[in-house]
Amino acid sequence: MKTAIIPSVRVEPDFRAEVEAVLAEGESLSEFVEASVRAQMERRRMQGEFIARGLRSRDEARRTGEYVDADAMITRLEGKLAAARDQLAKKRR
Repeated sequence: MKTAIIPSVRVEPDFRAEVEAVLAEGESLSEFVEASVRAQMERRRMQGEFIARGLRSRDEARRTGEYVDADAMITRLEGKLAAARDQLAKKRR
């Protein structure tokens, strides 16, 4: 497969030095940039999916008239968080 080039980015010398200072052992600046672009693409894909789910949920709630009370949802989420923390604590033991 033929490769393509991502356009170069002009930055201040100080910023480039900061980036180079955080490179992993043996990691090139090009590898860092590629990994950063891939990570940002994934974050944006996930954000888009999150927003789409929220809009579908909103539309479904409007259609059915069934809503979840905010305090009830926060209580449920706090319970899930506590359970996840307990599981993490058990794994660390």
